[in-house]
Parts: sequence; C-alpha cells; structure tokens
Amino acid sequence: MTCAFTGHRPEKLPWGTRESDPRCQALAQTLRQTVAELAGRGYSRFLCGMARGCDLLFFDAVRTVRAERTDIRLIAVVPCASQARSWPPADRARYQAALLAADEVQLLAEHYYRGCMQMRNRHMVDQADLLLSVWDGSPGGTGSTVAYARRQGVPVRAVWR
Repeated sequence: MTCAFTGHRPEKLPWGTRESDPRCQALAQTLRQTVAELAGRGYSRFLCGMARGCDLLFFDAVRTVRAERTDIRLIAVVPCASQARSWPPADRARYQAALLAADEVQLLAEHYYRGCMQMRNRHMVDQADLLLSVWDGSPGGTGSTVAYARRQGVPVRAVWR
C-alpha cells in the first residue's frame, strides 16, 4: 500500500523555519509515530513531494522509520529539476542530501512550468491509498491536494491542524 503526504511550507507554519521550536518537534514526533504505525499496517511505499517545510519533515520521519524497517521505500516525487534552485543554501543542501537518501526519485518534468507543483500533487494522490496531511484549513496547494484526494476517494488523515 502507498501513503502520500501533503503539508505546508514554512511561511504558513507558526514556527516558520525554526525546526527547534517545540511545536515543530512535536509534529516531527507525530509524523514518525504515524509512519511507524502505517508501516506496521502494511504501508510499504511513502511518497514525498520534496518541498520546503512539512514535506522534508515527513521525508525525515520516513527515513528514521526506514532505518528500523527495511521493508518500506521512500520515494521522492520531484515536480521539476529546478525545484530547489531559488531556495536558501541550507535548504538546497538538505534537499540534495534527501534526494540521495531516497530509494527512488520520480522526476516529473525537466523544466518548471505553471501548474507543475499541482501536477506533482495529483500524481502522488493518484498513486496513493492514503494521504497524510498537515493542513490548517487555509487555501493553497495543500488544501487543493486534500480536496483532490477526497474527490478521488483517497482517504485523508490529518496529523496536525
């Protein structure tokens, strides 16, 4: 079974980029526990859209669980080759390290185009048996992805609101 993930970028999180914030640490722990639970229930593929913020927290959670559960695969779904080009240097370095740590990288487009991020989100939902979300109910890409999953009949499990 396959689990995909959608979540907010740092700009929409109450702690921003401060991952040492206790709220962010609590979310990271919840993500690890949720991934471990799902792996125990037979989920073996975890899809990550590789964006800044919650996506990379999810990636780290799956990687941590994968260290103990070698039966799960971590798949980086990259919307375009230039996804991280304009990110701050530390974020680009984290992204590159994550790509190397993934079991598989699905590159969906060589070049950025308007709508490629939404195409990535739909691609993940279309492969998923479950969508995990970190969504506060606000409009944007995460909300659109949750709505698309619901229209497609893919169950959505909120891990933080």
